[in-house]
Amino acid sequence: MSDLIFTHVRKVFDGGVVAVEDFSLVVPNPRMVVLVGPSGCGKTTLLRMIAGLETPTSGTIHLGERRLDTVAPRDRDIAMVFQSYALYPHMTVAENLGFGLKIRKTPRAEIERRVRDAAKTLELDSLLDRKPAQLSGGQRQRVALGRAIVREPRVFLYDEPLSNLDARLRTEMRATIRRLYDRLRTTSIYVTHDQVEAMTIGDVLVVMNRGRVHQVGSPESCYREPADTFVASFLGSPAMNFADGRVDGGVIAIGDGVQVPVPPSLKPAVREGAEVRVGFRPEDLHPSATAVANPALVRAGITLREPLGHETLTHLRMGSAEWVARGTREFAQEGADPTPVFLDLDRMHIFWKDSGRRVGSADETEPAHGTTEAPA
Repeated sequence: MSDLIFTHVRKVFDGGVVAVEDFSLVVPNPRMVVLVGPSGCGKTTLLRMIAGLETPTSGTIHLGERRLDTVAPRDRDIAMVFQSYALYPHMTVAENLGFGLKIRKTPRAEIERRVRDAAKTLELDSLLDRKPAQLSGGQRQRVALGRAIVREPRVFLYDEPLSNLDARLRTEMRATIRRLYDRLRTTSIYVTHDQVEAMTIGDVLVVMNRGRVHQVGSPESCYREPADTFVASFLGSPAMNFADGRVDGGVIAIGDGVQVPVPPSLKPAVREGAEVRVGFRPEDLHPSATAVANPALVRAGITLREPLGHETLTHLRMGSAEWVARGTREFAQEGADPTPVFLDLDRMHIFWKDSGRRVGSADETEPAHGTTEAPA
C-alpha cells in the first residue's frame, strides 16, 4: 500500500512550451483520482510522466519510497489503458488479455488464472475465443481494461478511455470502470475532459488549466465550492451563471437596476465598493420562492425554453446578462412583463473580479501550488 507523490513536477517541451507547471500532490492509496480540464491543460502529459513515456523537466514522482521518474517504464509496475483499444487483430480475446504476461515470461498456469479472473470480472467469459473484429466497441474497451487488470499493477492509468464510444456505451463503461475500482481498490489516475465522467467516476478531482492545478477536492466540493471562476464555469452543464457588479451598501449592483443582496455569511469578507463577479448555478434559480429558504427576487425576460423531458432549461435576460435556469417547474411570462426569478442566496457565489478567486475560499488571491493531499 504506497502513496503516489508528486513534488513540484514541471514539464517544458522544446520551444519553451510549458505543459505542466509546479504540480504537487499526494495521492493516498487507494484513490480514484480524475485529472480533468480542457484540451491542452497538461493532464495527459502528467499521465505519461507517471508511465515513463515522458520525463519531467524538474521535480520528482514517488510511489511509496520508490522514485518512479528514474525507473524504466517496464519496471514501474503500472498498467495503462489508452484512448485507442490497441488490440491485436489476429489474436483472440484470451490471447490479447494474456499477451503482456507472456512476453514477461509469466508461467502459463498463472497467465491462465489471471486471464480467467479478469474475464469473469469484466463479463468476457463467453468471448474469450473471439477476435477483436467480432466484438462491439464496448466489448473491445473491456478487453483493453482486462489487459491492464491481468498485470495486477500497483497503479492503473486511464487516458480518456471512453472518448471513442457512443453516449450509451460511455454510460455503461463509466459504471464498469467505477465498479472495477471498487472491487480492486487499486490507486487509479483517470484523465478526461468530460465533466460527467469526472464527477461520476472520481473520488477526487484535480481540475487543471494551462498546466496548473486550480482545485483538488471531492466532486461535490469542486462543484458546490469552486475555488475560482474557471472551476465554476468548467464544472456543470449548463455552466454557472455570472454577472459583474460592485458592492454598494450591502447589495451588489449588476446593472440595469438589478441588485442582489450580499449573503450575511459573506458580508464581513467583501468590502464596500469592491468589483466582484456574482455566480449562481442554473438549478439555484427558481420561478417560485416556496422552494427556496433564503430567496432574493429579481425580474427577467424569457428568451428561450429548452424542454428536455425530465427538466426544462430556461434562458433569462436581465439587462445585458443572459442566465440559464434548470428545473422541473417552468417560468411563466405574460406579455412583455418580466418574470419573477428567485435566487437561492444560500447557493450564491461571489468571486473577486481581478483574481477570479471565490470569496471565502482558502486562498482568495492566487491558486495554490503547494503540495496538496487528495482528500478521502
